[in-house]
Formats: sequence, C-alpha cells, structure tokens
Amino acid sequence: MSQGLDAPVSRVRYRARHPAPAAMRLLRHALTVLPGLLLASALLPTAAGAAGYQQPSPAVRELLDTAPLPRLLPSPDRQQLALIETRRFSTVEDLQRPTLHLAGTRFDAGSGVAPGLAAIRRLRLRALLQPDAPERVVELPAGGLWHDFAWAPDGQRFLIERRMERANELWVGDTASGAVRPIQGLRLNEVLAQGEKAWLNPRELVVLSVPDHRGPPPRLAPQPISEESRGLASPERTHPDLLHGPQDEALFEYHARSVLTWVDLASGASRDLGPPQLYSSVSSVGEGQYLLTERISRPFSYRLPWDDFPTTVEVRQRDGKLIRELARMPLKSGVAIDGVLPGPRVFYASPMKDAAVYWIEALDGGNPAQRVAFRDRVMRLDPPFTGEPQEVQRMPHRFSRLQFLDDGQNALLTEVDRQRAWQRSYLLPLKGTQSKPLFEFSQRERFRHPGTPLTRLLPNGHLVVQTLGGDLLMTGPGASPKGDRPFLDRFSLRDLSAQRLFQSPEGSYETPLAVLEGGKQLLLSRESASEPPNLALRELASGNSLQALTRLKDNTPQLRRIRREFISFKRSDGVDMSFWMYLPPDYKEGERRPTLVWAYPMEYSDASIASQVSGAPNRFLSFNGISPLALLLDGFVVLYDAHMPVVGDLKTVNDGFIEQITMNARAIIDKAEDLGVSDPKRMAVGGHSYGAFMAVNLLAHTDLFKAGIARSGAYNRTLTPFGFQSERRSLWDAKEVYLNLSPLLYAPQIREPLLLLHGEQDGNAGTPPLQSERLYHALSGLGGTVRLTMLPLESHGYSARESAGHVQWEMSRWLKTWLGDPRESREPREGKASAPR
Repeated sequence: MSQGLDAPVSRVRYRARHPAPAAMRLLRHALTVLPGLLLASALLPTAAGAAGYQQPSPAVRELLDTAPLPRLLPSPDRQQLALIETRRFSTVEDLQRPTLHLAGTRFDAGSGVAPGLAAIRRLRLRALLQPDAPERVVELPAGGLWHDFAWAPDGQRFLIERRMERANELWVGDTASGAVRPIQGLRLNEVLAQGEKAWLNPRELVVLSVPDHRGPPPRLAPQPISEESRGLASPERTHPDLLHGPQDEALFEYHARSVLTWVDLASGASRDLGPPQLYSSVSSVGEGQYLLTERISRPFSYRLPWDDFPTTVEVRQRDGKLIRELARMPLKSGVAIDGVLPGPRVFYASPMKDAAVYWIEALDGGNPAQRVAFRDRVMRLDPPFTGEPQEVQRMPHRFSRLQFLDDGQNALLTEVDRQRAWQRSYLLPLKGTQSKPLFEFSQRERFRHPGTPLTRLLPNGHLVVQTLGGDLLMTGPGASPKGDRPFLDRFSLRDLSAQRLFQSPEGSYETPLAVLEGGKQLLLSRESASEPPNLALRELASGNSLQALTRLKDNTPQLRRIRREFISFKRSDGVDMSFWMYLPPDYKEGERRPTLVWAYPMEYSDASIASQVSGAPNRFLSFNGISPLALLLDGFVVLYDAHMPVVGDLKTVNDGFIEQITMNARAIIDKAEDLGVSDPKRMAVGGHSYGAFMAVNLLAHTDLFKAGIARSGAYNRTLTPFGFQSERRSLWDAKEVYLNLSPLLYAPQIREPLLLLHGEQDGNAGTPPLQSERLYHALSGLGGTVRLTMLPLESHGYSARESAGHVQWEMSRWLKTWLGDPRESREPREGKASAPR
C-alpha cells in the first residue's frame, strides 16, 4: 500500500539547554538523562512524514490482526440467534472516501452513511435454544460494505444495509432460509437519522430515503460570510464541523433532505409518503396508527449543530398526511449553559394502542439559575389530536428520561438534580393519579445502585420496560468492594421491596439479558477469566442448572498469560482509590519494571461515593486496538483504569483539580512501589481525551513521572470558554480556574518528554487538533522534549488498522526511549515519588 500523502506526520523536538550543535546537544542529553540506552535506537527522531506508518512489535501486530469474536444477537422472540462477524478495523482506503463535515455531522458524500462503519464480514443464523442446531450461513452478495444488522420485531425477518458508492441500500432477509433480497429502487438517507426506522408492524415500516431525481450537488459562487450578534447572550459549547457559509448550507440541505417511505418487507414494495423535507426523526405512534415526525428548517446556524436548528414536530396519518403541528422549536440560541428551550421539547410516541403523544415543557423558562418549585412538566395529547394537551406530571428537577411499561398503564419518569448529581425515578400512571417515587441515588453511585429495568421489543418495534406479575425486573453490575457480581432483582411496584432472583457466582461473570418462560428461565451472557462471553440459560428456581447455548473459543490465548489484579488503597486524605495492575506475560516475581499509569479523572460530590470502585477479576480479558494494555506484550507493567477522583461541590470542584490529581498520582506511585512491581523512577502517565488533559497537567505541575503520553486532549481551556467536562462556569466567571487548568500556559514547567497523538480530523467537541499542535509549538519553542504525531483521516478515536498499529508503535517506542527497555536488567532505584513543584 502506498504511504505517500496519507502517512502520519510526526514532529519531534528534544530539549535544548545550550547553544551547541544538534548532535552535541543530543549526546549531552543522552549522557545525563538516558544512561545505558543506545543512541541509535533511542534518540534518532523520525523525519516529518518520511517514514510512513510503522508496525508495532510482532506480538502486538498478531494481536491486532486477530479477528474479533462474533457478536451474539438473539431475536426479539428469543427463538433465533444471529452470529455477526465484523471487521476489527477500518482501512486508510476506507477513511479516504470523500466525507462531508456539515452542521456538526459527518457522512459519506456518496452514500450518506456515517464514516467508520463496523463492516460485517460474515453472518450466520441458528435456533437460539438448541446449541447443536445447524447454522444457516447468510450469503451476502459481493461488493459494497455490509453493516447494521437488525431483527424485525417478530424475528421472522431481518434487515441489513449495504453501502455502495452512490447509495445505502436496504436488504431484507428471511430468517428460516437465510435468503436476502434488496428493496428495489430504495436509497436510505441517514445523514440526520442514522438507523431511523418506524415499524408499523412486523412486516411494514417507514424509513427516510433519498428523493428521486434530486440532481447534482449545488455549487454556489463564492461570497462574503457575515455573522452578527446584537446583545443576546448565547453561551455555546465548542462544536466541531459547523457550517461556514452559503455553500455549506446548500450542500447540507441537499444531502439531508429526505422522503418518508413506506416499505412492505413481505412483497418488497415501497411508496413515498409526501414531498421531501429535512426530516430528522420518524417514529410510529401506538400500534402503527400514526407517525410522529420531526424536521428541521432554516435559519441555520454557523455556531450550532443541526440538532439545535429550528425544528417542527408533527403527527401524521400512517400514509404521511399531516394531522397536526405539535410544536415549532426555535433555534437553540441564547440558552443558558445547562439550560433548555422554554417551550415544548423531547417528544415521545406512546407504544400502546392509546396512541398518545407526550412531551416535556420547562417551567423555569429553561434557565437552571431560576429558583422555582418545579422545573419541568410532562404533557400528553390523545388522538384524534384536535383537543388541548393535558398536564400529566410536574417535576422539581430537570427531566431526564421517560420509559413506557409493557402494561400499557404506566411509565418510568426520571429526573436529575444537576447541582447534586442526583437522580430520582418515579412510577408515572399515564392517566388519573399522581406519580410514586421509586428510587433515588447519586449519579456516580455504584454499590447501592438499584439497576436498570429489563426491556423487550413489541411487535410495533417499540422498546418497553418488561414487567413480571406487575413488578419490574432490574439488572445491574452489582458493584461491591470485592468486585462486580451482576444481579437480577424483582422490584415490587406496590411496596417497593426488591427480591434478588439471581446474582452472578464468584467464579464467573454472568450478565442477565432476558427472562423467559414467565420468569422460570434466565438468558444470560457468561464469561470468566479464561472463557470468552457465551450465551447460556439458567433455571431460576434451582439456580445451579446451566445450559450453554453457544461455544465460542478463546481467540487470543496469548493474553491468558497476562496477570491482573485489582488493587485498592487510600490516598492521603482517606479517600479510597484503586487501579487494575496488569503484569506482562514474561514478568518474573521481584522485578521492578517500567510502568505506565493510564487514567481518566472523574468528579464526585461526595467522598464516600468517590471511594466506590467497580470491575471484576473474572472477566475475559480483551481490549481494543489502541488500548495501552497492548504494551504488556512489549514487557511494560500497566496500571490501568487508575482511579482519579476529584471530590468537591460540583459548582467549584475544579478549583482543587491540580491538588487532587497530584494527591492521586502520588498515592498510585507509592502503592505500585510498595507492591514491588514498578520502579518509581521509571514511571510514565498517559490518557486519552480528558485523561490526556490530566496527564499533561501532572507533567506541568509535578515531578512525579518521567514521561507522558497524551492522546486527543485539550490543553488550552481558553479555547473552551463556555464550560468543559463538568465545569459549568464560563471563562469569565472563573478565569483563574481556566488559566490554572491550561497546561499550555505552564509549558516552561513541562520538563519531562511528552508524546502527543491526535486524529487529524478530530470531531469531538473541545478537542480539535489545534490543541495538540499549539502545545507542541509551545514546547518546541521553549526547547522542550516533545513529539507530535497527527494521524491522517482519524477522528477522536482511531479506527484504521494502519493507525492502530502506528499508535502502538509510537507508545512503545516512546516508553522504551525514556523509561528503558522493560526486558533489560536494571537495578531498582530507591526513593518515593517527589513532591509537586
């Protein structure tokens, strides 16, 4: 494969302290900083763009190229099973397809689908409850890229899509035979609504399609672009891929315009329902009697993504004819940080035969700063949609979620108190009486979390909460100080008591998926430290009777030689902390090896909640292509998912961010040294996104680590002036905090070698490539030791096979350069980690 224009671009700068020739400076640096390392392998930088994609070690390359285990997807009736084999990575060639970045979304210019699709390589079907039943291989015609398998609501058919050069096709398959055929003449339009399908019944659905004869894309003459603001405050978060002028507006409108199209899966017939519109959503109402649609309109915005554009919500007959306009939501401009629109918002279609439509309205003007008794209310409008809507419920805090129960009489209503990060759920009778509080807890709660309700799919394609004898079925990870043990509870809606029906045994990790046979059997996913996830069936009455339904084999046996252990400890102020200690396959007892600490900071309002941990030692070890755990195969110790709590009032928690991550890092290093696995003088810190932000701040404000790795992070908080992560204050409300948390401004203090990696087309809000580029410019200009690699065509995560291999090569090479080869013998150094600067 050619490695010309699309090779990763690397820039390297080593710290220069004296006006000496480059070779002499490198030599002096080697003699003082890197005793015992070979200059040829450690200090010769890669010329910018010259070397192309690099390969990781053979062991890592073999791991990355191992085909992933099939995805196991039972049908809604729990009678059939799809085994879906997907491609692990995209390719650079796939990422090179022309992609449009418009109005906060990205899509393939030819087919309209999102980039980075999980390509289906092979598809098999068989009876779910018969482990030895013969498999039916679905013969997928050659050409294009197959993606997005989905069952029809009754499991008798399935849908699968195929991306072609100029279209995204919809194919229907027969479950009994496995035969597939296309819906002729239909081109799906998923620019605004990926995977959007409104099921009317198991054989009929409404989709969004490309209008016939829409002609070529528009091309406007260049013209000046103006924006103007006249006194209306509009504090917007930093959004990527926005519109930048009339040409962008015209292109966006051209590609996003779609038609409501009725499809009959049995006959393959399709029919358009009305003229093209900028539809952003379509769902069926009730048992397929009506349609609920949302469509956006002008004026568009150059500062907001498309889902904040003016939106019209309408209820229609199933043939597409308009019954009533329900709301016109304006452009979401001038809304306070964490605020909402003042009028109707968030519409729900009832999945039951009552065919009502529900929505939410703010009672505080949408402004969270307003002190009111109630913030939101739930509204309801019944067919024939000619009367006035009725208020169903008022909430003291901001609405979060509405889930309908399968009894047709009730729903679960959830609200969130953002100030306390507190969540409360109610049982909401849909008519007549007031709601009943069910459970409430901190949003970070792990140990006492009641779980989430099991759901099931109705024949009309709606997902509803499953009940059993009028009770809820709740499942959760079952976190505890000894690790996670997933559970299934029967929660009484009468007296609010919970009966434990099942909890995973200690030797394995079993996740409840569905209750069968009226509550007698439990379908679950079962895995252990040595066995990959497989489906199994348990008899709930006995608890011990287990029937294996699938028999997938370990596809990465080399990883079973990796040792991992959950380590808990306390930081200096008594807050409990933890990390997962991973030891490489060739680790020998008593060795102190170079170590990478990989972490992501989390904010908590309560120290007791911050001390709660999660994870399970009996889970099957696997990881994605860019995971730092691959460094284990190159001999490094990795302290993964290191707990980085930042505790305080959520309004001001960032005031102490630096002090708390410093306390955390010191505790982690001390514990690793006490365990005897790490040399505290050869430890690096790393992270991705907000974890990268944390890692660079630790290098800027402490001398705890000897090197750092920062991937796709943000390092200048003045570029995110209206909030970031959990920070709700603006730059002008908390200027000192924004400046203190911008490691770019402390670049002279970053004296440790830093590897910066970033996707060249990062589409994540707040982490544009400019963030890494500016930090590199600062460090190189100040004489720092820094390497920046920009990955072509990649976004916030890195999806191409070539990119994954190169990222692993970069990380391993960087750690070997600055911490030493982990397989070289070296005497452990004495002493604890040093104090902050």
